Amino acid sequence: MKRQQGFTLIELVVVIIILGILAVTAAPKFINLQGDARVSALNGLKASIQGANTLVYSKAALAGVEKSTTATLVDIAGTTATTDDVSTILGYMDDTATNFPRALDISIETIAADITTGSAASTNNSDWVLFSDSGTVKFWQNGAPSACFIQYTPATSTSAPAFTATPNASAC
Repeated sequence: MKRQQGFTLIELVVVIIILGILAVTAAPKFINLQGDARVSALNGLKASIQGANTLVYSKAALAGVEKSTTATLVDIAGTTATTDDVSTILGYMDDTATNFPRALDISIETIAADITTGSAASTNNSDWVLFSDSGTVKFWQNGAPSACFIQYTPATSTSAPAFTATPNASAC
């Protein structure tokens, strides 16, 4: 007599139940991948700004304006065009909104009001949204929730440029 090989219906149901339990326990780990990605993008932008600030400070030092407490333009591209100049205070980028697209070479849209609710939406499909006001600059990734931002504070006579802490993934 031939013996048939295969799985019984009960064995298949048990395997499906085990896979369902594994999926339910593993799903929360993968649900917030978008928030983690936004936090990583903000950390990358923060590091880019810090690197750009180091280069801008070097250019300011070469120009002899690294100790100037008033806004001073520094040529970062070595040309006579003013479209590549960065405004500095104490050699570091100040809160002028045009500094960041020039120094970082990224697409940024400047918005007129701080976002308090909703999400940061770029009308020209820029990667980043920026708001500059009263000595600080906030950055959001395009489409990110309003609570998902970093804030840059320019240098003062008593402190170096600073950033707020990067938000956690649950805020993003």
